Amino acid sequence: MYPACIIAAERYNMTNKKKETKEPLITGTSPPGSAGLFAERERRLKDLEQLTLLSDVFMSVVLSDRNACQHVIRILMDDPGIELVSVRTQYVISKVISHGARLDVLAEDKKGVICHLEIEGADVADHARRTRFYGSVTDGEFLRKGRDYNELPERYIFYISRKDIWKDGYTVYEEEKRFRQTGKKHNDGSHLIYVNAEIDDGSRIAKLMKYFKTADPFDDSEGELSKRVRFLKTEEGGIEIMCEIMERIREEGRESGMKESHKKTAWNLEKMGMPLDTIAKVVEEDVSVVRQWLKSAK
Repeated sequence: MYPACIIAAERYNMTNKKKETKEPLITGTSPPGSAGLFAERERRLKDLEQLTLLSDVFMSVVLSDRNACQHVIRILMDDPGIELVSVRTQYVISKVISHGARLDVLAEDKKGVICHLEIEGADVADHARRTRFYGSVTDGEFLRKGRDYNELPERYIFYISRKDIWKDGYTVYEEEKRFRQTGKKHNDGSHLIYVNAEIDDGSRIAKLMKYFKTADPFDDSEGELSKRVRFLKTEEGGIEIMCEIMERIREEGRESGMKESHKKTAWNLEKMGMPLDTIAKVVEEDVSVVRQWLKSAK
């Protein structure tokens, strides 16, 4: 006969084996469909890594933080004492008849000075007239009806480009107005400064532009600006903000592409002699909208 202690041990082992067979081991497999979600998130994170401050969208999100924006403007203005009281990004100025504008970053300091930061548009050929237009719509936005012209605020436009658009080898080009006959300066309160990220002249602004080109979240050299970039690129709350914005941009791009496709369809159908109301039904758009499309194509 077996000793009682051996029989008890065997019973213990058999009981444990039964328990072990009841609980399946947890493996690394994912629920159906989750692999696609993980892949999508990884793709978004890679897209996020590629964003720099020379992207108008990313710059606008970064500089919506007042401390980060203040850091940049202090460097551009060469004034460490500037204190911002408000910052607006992707600021829309709408016009009923004339051309409206969407400004990348618009900030005001405690003295009432307006600073407008604009990233060069990829499809812009005439940079000088673009900045002229932005200056005029900004002035119109800040001078209300019935107000005197001397109430126009001091206004700075910093037009930031990837390349040296004036091709003279400087990081900064500041416009200066003078009377031709006397050579005396003419100050109307408007200031235009072109800044590019191509030329490194060793200045503080050139150093800032080097950071703009990388937006490296692990580069802490730019104080509050670096903190904001690191939050948006590496921390959970910031990543979620950026993923939502990037998805919205993609959706807008898809809608824009669909709209352009509908426009081309409308133009082609008109050439074939199809009536306006029928074209509108085909492209599923209001008749007045289609009429405007066809009018602009002529």
